[in-house]
Amino acid sequence: MDSQLSNPSELIRAHTSFSPKTTIMSLIQPQLDASREKLFTTYPDEFKIPIGAVLSDLSKFDRSTAIKVGDKLPKFNLPDAVEKEQSSAELLSRGPLVIAFYRGEWCPACNIAISGLQRHLAEFTAKGVTLVGITPQKPSGLLTMTEKHNLGFPVLSDLHNEYARKLGIVWKHPDAIGPLVEQINGMKFAEVNGDDSNEVPFPATLLVDQSGTVRNIFLEPDWTRRVEPTTVLEWINAL
Repeated sequence: MDSQLSNPSELIRAHTSFSPKTTIMSLIQPQLDASREKLFTTYPDEFKIPIGAVLSDLSKFDRSTAIKVGDKLPKFNLPDAVEKEQSSAELLSRGPLVIAFYRGEWCPACNIAISGLQRHLAEFTAKGVTLVGITPQKPSGLLTMTEKHNLGFPVLSDLHNEYARKLGIVWKHPDAIGPLVEQINGMKFAEVNGDDSNEVPFPATLLVDQSGTVRNIFLEPDWTRRVEPTTVLEWINAL
């Protein structure tokens, strides 16, 4: 491998470096597209061929088993970054709820998406909507992540994807690419998630009304595709 490619995690960080102006003013999908394009034009075949094959195969995901619009949101009690339990009942008592599932702080696409939601947090709050993130990362890693990305909303730990599994949105990295994902992103699943299952939630964003009914869902198995925060605001305005 070329010496320039000896540290894939450094490359992926370079792929997701955007100027402040670009980050603030742009939609998130163009940033995600640019990150994906650079990955597939820069990485050697040993990385991009198997990952590209997996992305293509994800289109076969059976959505019939996943949570749908009109369903009642299953209840949850999950710890936040300081290991304080947060319940869906308490959060919904304040008003509608936007839930963003993401794979982890190690995932560049997730960081683009979660930062995009943060930039619109004041607008969500002004409309009486609470935003929460849910990730399979251990609580011990959430505080650093929250501070690193200046998040003003709670991020909850769904260890072993137990809650995401209730929603039918859990996916296991194939054995062939699990180690590649770890190498590219400079992490070990067993360390960040507390298990070596290689399982992650599909990127999903839900709007749940105060009665606990799911009103809108963006569920995209391809982790390089995310809902625009402006679209989430349109959902909220339609409540």
